[in-house]
Amino acid sequence: MEQLEDDHARFEDLEEQLDLAKKQHDHQNSMQGKKEIGELKVKLQEMNQLHEQAVKLSEELQDVKQRLLIEEKQRKSVENELVKLKKAVPEKEDDFEDKKSYMKENIHKGSSAFGNPMGLHNSNPSRDTLSGQRATIAKLCEEMGLQKILQLLTSEDSDVQTHAVKVVANLAAEDTNQAKIVEEGGLDALLMLLRSSQNTTILRVASGAIANLAMNEVNQGLIMSRGGAQLLADTACKTNDPQTLRMVAGALANLCGNERLHMMLKEDGGIKALLEMARSGSSDVVAQVARGLANFAKCESRGILQGHRKGRSLLMEDGALTWLIGNCKSTSTSTQRHMELALCHLAQNEGNARDFISSGGLKEIVRISVESSREDIRNLAKKALRVNSKFHNEMHA
Repeated sequence: MEQLEDDHARFEDLEEQLDLAKKQHDHQNSMQGKKEIGELKVKLQEMNQLHEQAVKLSEELQDVKQRLLIEEKQRKSVENELVKLKKAVPEKEDDFEDKKSYMKENIHKGSSAFGNPMGLHNSNPSRDTLSGQRATIAKLCEEMGLQKILQLLTSEDSDVQTHAVKVVANLAAEDTNQAKIVEEGGLDALLMLLRSSQNTTILRVASGAIANLAMNEVNQGLIMSRGGAQLLADTACKTNDPQTLRMVAGALANLCGNERLHMMLKEDGGIKALLEMARSGSSDVVAQVARGLANFAKCESRGILQGHRKGRSLLMEDGALTWLIGNCKSTSTSTQRHMELALCHLAQNEGNARDFISSGGLKEIVRISVESSREDIRNLAKKALRVNSKFHNEMHA
């Protein structure tokens, strides 16, 4: 009996061990299964990620292809526009400048120095040539649209920029186009070219275009408020090309014709830049400097007569009087006329009397009153000698 009980106990013990072994086996199988399922999930996720990456790469490839197609269309469009631009303006720089179409020339001998436009060369192109070229440019503007032409000023292709700025400069030579050019952002684009370009041709033509825009009083204020005088002065510092200097000097000379801008013009280095450019020795540059000083002096003189300005001229601090006296008799007739006008207007201001007396300027005014080839200038010199009491006292001391 005891033997049976022992056998039964061992049997139960074996059953428990077997049951435990089954449970352990089932647990191991379950863990193995979970592990395999986990590994499958990881592989599935990896495959899904690879698929997503492949889809993304495919989309990016399509985007690149699309951009290339767009860029190709833009390139062809620019090439077509460049062809049109080249047809509108001569390919050779000399031909373009000789026609002088983007800088209007003052041909009225009796007109004042105040606010006169400037030209590229002293020789006048034929009326038919100018008319034909302007008609071509007007047609181009109609076909392409002014906005599109102005956009080409920001092109990364310097050849496109060069031809575009020539067209804009031609358009700016016409009073009827100037307001539209400014409204469409043309002035800002031209100033940006002065700021960023190192191309001599672009700097020259852009300065010429700004000079034409500066014939308008409203535009003068906009040019100054956007740092135009300082940019023009900086342009003069980074080139020794006489024609570029002439364009810059012409633009500054036009700005000198607005008395309200005088202080800002001086503070931004405009007057100093004019006198520095005169050292180039180019007669064309000297002519524009003289015109600018005449414009400036006439505005000051008018302000004094109207009673809203007094005191020493702003030109005195930068040495303009010394330069005028030293060069008045050694220049062409037209340039000499501007210098004589500048001296006579400055001489009417009693605030400048001490400078005139100490520098020999008074003697120059006396000479002009007798020797000037222009009767109106001789009379202006006599008036200065008469109205400036300090001159009268000095001469009769």
